[in-house]
Amino acid sequence: MQTKELIRKVSEKCLPLCEAEGLSLWDVTFEKEGRSYMLSVFIDREEGVFVEDCEKISRALDPFLDEKQFDSLPPYTLTVSSAGLERRIVRPEHFVWATGKAVDVSFYKARDGVMGLCGTLVRKEDDKLVLEQNGNLVELEMSAVAMVKLHFEF
Repeated sequence: MQTKELIRKVSEKCLPLCEAEGLSLWDVTFEKEGRSYMLSVFIDREEGVFVEDCEKISRALDPFLDEKQFDSLPPYTLTVSSAGLERRIVRPEHFVWATGKAVDVSFYKARDGVMGLCGTLVRKEDDKLVLEQNGNLVELEMSAVAMVKLHFEF
């Protein structure tokens, strides 16, 4: 099974499970970490996510993931967790949600001698990311952007 198909199927299964618990589905990823794979489901709720929420979604997903259609997957670990304070901004709806918020952007290659920057997200276009940084607008080509995540100062 292709990664995109797996993510689509898991997302489709998770959406009603999350809605039934008053949660929203933030993202689903399937990534290789070292020698093993991680199937990660990230959930969110305005009031916060609790361990019990993660446990409910994980237990509800287990029987689905045990179905024969998933037998071809390499061994993996399922994790269900909060999207977190420094959540990754990936989907178009994430960028809409994060507009006006501080974000950290990292680059594939150094840009002006730095590997990343922090600024307020102004907008995301198809191939550009526009940030406000120190009163200046900064336009970034999405092809140069490795990751965008919500900025949080501890």
